[in-house]
Amino acid sequence: MISNRLKDITSFIVMDVLEKAHEMERKGIHIIHLEVGEPDFETPECVKRAACKALEDGHTHYTHSMGLVELREAISEYYHETYSVSVHPDRIVITSGTSPGMFTLFAVLLDAGDEVIISDPHYACYPNFIRFMQGVPTTVPVYEEDGFQFRAEAIREKITDRTKAIFINSPSNPTGNLLSAERMKEIATLSPIIISDEIYHGLVYEGKEHSILEFSDNAFVLNGFSKLHAMTGLRLGYMIAPQAFIRPIQKIQQNFFISANSMVQIAGIAALKEAGEDVKRMKEIYNERRKFMIQRLREIGLGITVEPTGAFYVFANAKHISTDSYQLAFDILEKAHVGVTPGIDFGKNGEGYLRFSYANSLENIAEGLNRLEKYFQRRKSQ
Repeated sequence: MISNRLKDITSFIVMDVLEKAHEMERKGIHIIHLEVGEPDFETPECVKRAACKALEDGHTHYTHSMGLVELREAISEYYHETYSVSVHPDRIVITSGTSPGMFTLFAVLLDAGDEVIISDPHYACYPNFIRFMQGVPTTVPVYEEDGFQFRAEAIREKITDRTKAIFINSPSNPTGNLLSAERMKEIATLSPIIISDEIYHGLVYEGKEHSILEFSDNAFVLNGFSKLHAMTGLRLGYMIAPQAFIRPIQKIQQNFFISANSMVQIAGIAALKEAGEDVKRMKEIYNERRKFMIQRLREIGLGITVEPTGAFYVFANAKHISTDSYQLAFDILEKAHVGVTPGIDFGKNGEGYLRFSYANSLENIAEGLNRLEKYFQRRKSQ
């Protein structure tokens, strides 16, 4: 019998779209992928060289469960240089990507019935992590006309005596929008614990992202190397936590994960210290794609009230076309051969939207949106 815990876990719909697209590709159908939130760039050469050298030098064994101190020191320096905050390396735990970090965080933080406030729409996996640890995700709707930003007063209305934390994500998946410093500062006063997913930090094209650590020391930060440094397959992330939680986190790490990959940790040091020019180049290209995609989606007739300025997503309003984004996304895949993510994947308040990723070449984005325009024209004429 399958455990009751797993019965509440929903599928990750974007992966269903991707896997269906792969089935079609095996039949010889050419699919344009605008659904996947994965950088299309090669991992920077300095990172690959560091990983190869680490392997040749024999870095193939366990590290300290919290990770190499050299990498934790580099992350500490990075946060000081980027956000002017002081984070002692002993408050940093290296993980095999941010997902194991999230697993560990909620394992340490939640008892059965504890509530975590998240936005709606939100990254699709947040509720599943919370439920798996027997917590309760409490959603607060955020709206297109407000740039999908959390409002402190709306959060306040959802706080109960079981609220354990407020979870923020800026720049956001799926919306690509940033939370303003003013709102973040106000949110930091609402709960004893704030969790900040900062995995898309660095991928900001207008304005400036802010770390929750600028406003509160009593906060958890999740971050990693997958998005900014195009290192998804290397599975390297980290968590910054209040000192009181470090030993419990370490025990989870020791029991369930031992340590992150040793050679990849060394590659992470190279990413922080040597990949600046590579990151700059990737950001410039992403920004060019972002501007193009926003313009073309508007020309096609999709709604974008507040332009996204971070990550690599555009969350476009398609309610005038269909209020069933799941059916619409799979119909687009079948008939236009373009992969897009249905808004319902990201919560009830995401229904009627489609998420587009510009982590693809400008040529492919242009072709995919041309196909989408023809699809909508055919649909309208039927």
